[in-house]
Amino acid sequence: MTEPEGPRSGPAPQYGEYASAEEQRAAIRTPAPSPASPSDAAASATASPSALPTGTRPPARPMRPTTRAAQPSRRADRLITLLLLVYGLVTVVSTVTQLWHFADFAELWMRFAGIDAEFTNIAQGDLWGRIGAGILILGWLATALLSGWMIARSRLAWWIPLVGAIVTYAVLTVCLMVPLANDPAIAAHLVR
Repeated sequence: MTEPEGPRSGPAPQYGEYASAEEQRAAIRTPAPSPASPSDAAASATASPSALPTGTRPPARPMRPTTRAAQPSRRADRLITLLLLVYGLVTVVSTVTQLWHFADFAELWMRFAGIDAEFTNIAQGDLWGRIGAGILILGWLATALLSGWMIARSRLAWWIPLVGAIVTYAVLTVCLMVPLANDPAIAAHLVR
């Protein structure tokens, strides 16, 4: 191999460094930019690589995917999120109808718990049952809105319905325990 003649001064030229802007556009087949306003020309002149000190490069901009194939597909995430939201909606509708008539719900709960008595704290039960129904509805709506917002931003959203259900049912459990714990039959059973 032969070495180039003459001494080199400075770093080796980068790809396209000696090409004019028109030659670079022709090589990559992009159209010339439209005529810009004087303020745009001043801004591009300050940001051009030739305006930077020798040996420095302009800051790199984050690359965005240029093709549809390069962009991540979130079909599975959307499908799972939608299925969880539909399941949550069915659960909310069926639970709200039970909580609206809290005495029936409490009687059923007492039978499952093995308490052989009648629920008598009906007024407080109806109040807290309707508060619990409202919490369920608001919890599902907040979960659905947050899930939709995350899907619109192309972010993972499958976990939002799960966390929303956990938080909503934790608050609901506290609301339901107030009238149940204040019922004399249940309190007597728990004291034993």
